[in-house]
Amino acid sequence: GWFGRDLAGHGERVIQALASESFSAHKVFVVEVRHPVEVAAAQEQHLVRWLTKRLGAEVRAPDLRSVGYALVGGRLLSADAGPAAQFMYETREGRRLTLYVRQNAEGGETAFRFKAAGSLSGFYWLEGPLAYAIVAELPREELLTVATQIYNQLEE
Repeated sequence: GWFGRDLAGHGERVIQALASESFSAHKVFVVEVRHPVEVAAAQEQHLVRWLTKRLGAEVRAPDLRSVGYALVGGRLLSADAGPAAQFMYETREGRRLTLYVRQNAEGGETAFRFKAAGSLSGFYWLEGPLAYAIVAELPREELLTVATQIYNQLEE
């Protein structure tokens, strides 16, 4: 694998890094009770402006209430490619999911990719200047519904 690392296309390298970074960030912050986010949902406009400025591209916090998730808030993170953002959502029962967004410096687009590791699953895609990952402890079909909802809102 190491010798073939440069043969993979840019999109595949970004997706692999995105998968690793988003799973790690999800595991670290989803368990937090007192400090799950840096900026709470009550300050959503401030959060989105701040993250947009830091990532250098328009960042949005999709509205996932129609699929049972309310925005908890978000935070700025560090990624291999520079700054990244994480939005956290939660159901009334306390089930959480995270949307991870980082720069996609070379642009390009990909279709959804899926990864599962243990109880976690994630969908990933590249869209212009940003790369996205949705991660949760959900079955593939349920997470696909959420990922599709996010994708459709980001396309508007």
